[in-house]
Amino acid sequence: MKSSILSLLLLFGLTVAPALAQSPNVPVFWDEKEQFTVPDLSTRERIRFLTTTDFAPFNFLDANGRLSGFHVDLARAICRELKISDRCQIQALPWSELDAALSDKQGEALLAGVAITAESREKYAFTRPYLRFPARFVATNASNFAEPLYQSLQSRRIGVVAASSHERMLKADFPKSVAIPYPDAKTMQDELAEGKLDAVFGDGMRLAIWLGTSQEAGCCRFVGGPYIAPEHLGQGLAIAVPKEDQELAQAFNYALHEIGVKGIFAELYLRYFPISFY
Repeated sequence: MKSSILSLLLLFGLTVAPALAQSPNVPVFWDEKEQFTVPDLSTRERIRFLTTTDFAPFNFLDANGRLSGFHVDLARAICRELKISDRCQIQALPWSELDAALSDKQGEALLAGVAITAESREKYAFTRPYLRFPARFVATNASNFAEPLYQSLQSRRIGVVAASSHERMLKADFPKSVAIPYPDAKTMQDELAEGKLDAVFGDGMRLAIWLGTSQEAGCCRFVGGPYIAPEHLGQGLAIAVPKEDQELAQAFNYALHEIGVKGIFAELYLRYFPISFY
């Protein structure tokens, strides 16, 4: 029973690109055979994406002060697919100003990680998710975890950030492990590197960044997973537009599909996440 549940968590909404099935893995969210109507945006004078500058590697200012990041390159790729590059704009604002800016028609879309919730759906129309954040386990290089992982986790000390969605998920889906709550991710990761834990469980994207940028993380590697669990981790990232502009959301879906099946998304993903969190 437990094995079946974890298999569903692993496979929900996720496949791995066959050409990249070794490592690193790239998530695939679009079916190549799926058909989308080619959008007509010829009457639109402008498509401006609103984003922020404080969520690297998605949005940030580079060494020359230029707006950069995964979301910036994704917006440009969308505009190329829609053949509107000459009318495409990207503007960064503080997070707290994004909602009002879209309402005041200072832009046409939010590309900034707006959570998909019942409340946000009252204000926005969303594209389909273009990226989800799986939960992952990280253990030391010398660890002996084996599949099925949930059996290997029995009685193991697993670090997790206290009161987080990952703590709730760990306790619900891996109840035979011993959850060790920490006040923050850094303390947890430091103790893993020092050998005080058998593994840690958390956001795969942030753990991948740690593995790629922290000297201490040379101790460790991903094991098991990825685990997709919308009921714990949310629906993922999608582009938000005004609720009444369903046409634009569908145009973006068309572009995201084309970017996915042509391999453009894979190139962008590996550019910013060379250590894949999938």
